[in-house]
Amino acid sequence: MSRLPGRPREFDTDAAIDSALLVFRERGYHATSIKELSDATGLTAGSLYKAFGSKNGLFLAAFDRYTRTRSAALRQRTEAARSGRDKIAAVLRFYAESSHGPEGIRGCLVVASATELAVFDEATAQYIKAAMQRTEQLLLELVQEGQRDGSLSRALPTEQTARNLFALLQGYRVIGKKGLSEDEINGAVNAALSLLG
Repeated sequence: MSRLPGRPREFDTDAAIDSALLVFRERGYHATSIKELSDATGLTAGSLYKAFGSKNGLFLAAFDRYTRTRSAALRQRTEAARSGRDKIAAVLRFYAESSHGPEGIRGCLVVASATELAVFDEATAQYIKAAMQRTEQLLLELVQEGQRDGSLSRALPTEQTARNLFALLQGYRVIGKKGLSEDEINGAVNAALSLLG
């Protein structure tokens, strides 16, 4: 006798992930309770555990959604720019747009997670570190591209410049939590670009 198919889930998994994502961004992993996730998603704790296995499982689903969405949007920006320097400017402005007003206050899931690495198991911590390394690697490649196409000086120390730019991006997201204005964050971007010559 064949088994009947399981009963389908009665909720939208993507919507649940998106709702949880907002909570994790605002509160961080450690400070977010299952009750807060339940309230945000409109699902019982049991439904969340059944769908995602654990709070960590839901976090990883939200983290994956956040990084994939932002990476795709960032790729569109850089592909539209011509030179290495222009692409770096596009990256800085992309991060700046997320670092002021309500979006800035909501915060960055990658930055929030990076400050909590000690609370994660090794596999999750490595997942977060890999996301950060991808961004730093992108910046390194853009600095190298700018030096090849002449939009950046070859005298710039390549790896250190990429690391400084990465630190700036993460810093934008941190100071954005205090409610920066668009003018304030754009001023920071212009200052960063002036350092590139």
